[in-house]
Amino acid sequence: MPTTADDDFEELVEYIRTNRGFDFSGYKRPSLSRRFQKRMQSVKQDSYESYRRYLEENPDEFVDLFNTILVNVTSFFRDGAAWDYLREEVVPRLIAESAARDGIRVWSTGCASGEEAYSLAMSFAEAMPEEAFRDRVKIYATDVDEEALTEGRHATYPASRLENVPDELRDRYFERVEQRYLVKPDLRRSVIFGRHDVVQDPPISRIDLLTSRNTLIYFTPEAQSRILANFHFALRDGGYLFMGKSEMMLGRSSLFSPLDLKRRIFQKVPRADAFRPLPRPPSAAEHITAGVDTVMRQAGFESGPIAQLVVDRSGNLTLANMQARTLLNLAQRDIGRPFKDLEVSYKPVELRSQIERAYAERHTVALRDVEWEHPSGEGTTA
Repeated sequence: MPTTADDDFEELVEYIRTNRGFDFSGYKRPSLSRRFQKRMQSVKQDSYESYRRYLEENPDEFVDLFNTILVNVTSFFRDGAAWDYLREEVVPRLIAESAARDGIRVWSTGCASGEEAYSLAMSFAEAMPEEAFRDRVKIYATDVDEEALTEGRHATYPASRLENVPDELRDRYFERVEQRYLVKPDLRRSVIFGRHDVVQDPPISRIDLLTSRNTLIYFTPEAQSRILANFHFALRDGGYLFMGKSEMMLGRSSLFSPLDLKRRIFQKVPRADAFRPLPRPPSAAEHITAGVDTVMRQAGFESGPIAQLVVDRSGNLTLANMQARTLLNLAQRDIGRPFKDLEVSYKPVELRSQIERAYAERHTVALRDVEWEHPSGEGTTA
């Protein structure tokens, strides 16, 4: 029996999943096929089968295809009325509710080139003292598009992109560099960019505010349900979810209640936690053994030949052995400081997003062939 165009399309989607790790099975087929066809016309391929062969022969085409599929339509403070409500009602409430906690954690999913993540950062920076914002607010900006994430990390935008940014915020949080605007360092440091697939990857946890604006519309209802369940898990009880105006599914979900339906802002509906057995208390003998073991571990850590840093769950540098302090130019006063404020967190390679990835995925993350310069001026590769 001859194959149909639908069969060829599914084979093409499976080929991309197998060879490039992008799983589009959750995307709505009509919109997905239209984007494939748009790219196929650009390279003059008239069938899914011929386009698959074209991909095999031209690997660089994958980048253009993904850029066509993952349409990054975003801007600062998009849908102004919704952002006004978020700034005036949600942000102050969230700051008050989080006063007794270790900080405020915000997750911008489908962040594209970062405008929405920096809009969130400005919203919190305006509502808090400068030091409190710097110490307490952490914004995770995630997407599957590495090219867009790189643009977000560079944090430089043409003037046309800042049309929705009020003049006073532009002057306060951006620097003019020739014909472009660069996000100032204090605001830039509050945002951590990293790759994350909302369909396949585990969610970031203990989130106070999660934004996912017009991201779910590209997925099937089944995929949307899985994503919303992950969002529910990611949020603290009572946490806030900020959706796009095109997304209507939450009106029928029992996981979230509308705070303002018109502006697409919801709150998590808490559910009883599953029972977790508590560990038995240690005996006196175990306490003594543990004390000896602790001293030995500390001595071994300090004198180890490999540079090692330890960052706690709050994002502070808690330990750095002698080799790390020497190689990475760290002082004893840096112990206890927020890791994001230290140069080693982003130079010679962005480590903050990798640490969060390790937390989220619960396995080792290795970075290889990283070039860096020793404080003495000598270059090396690790």
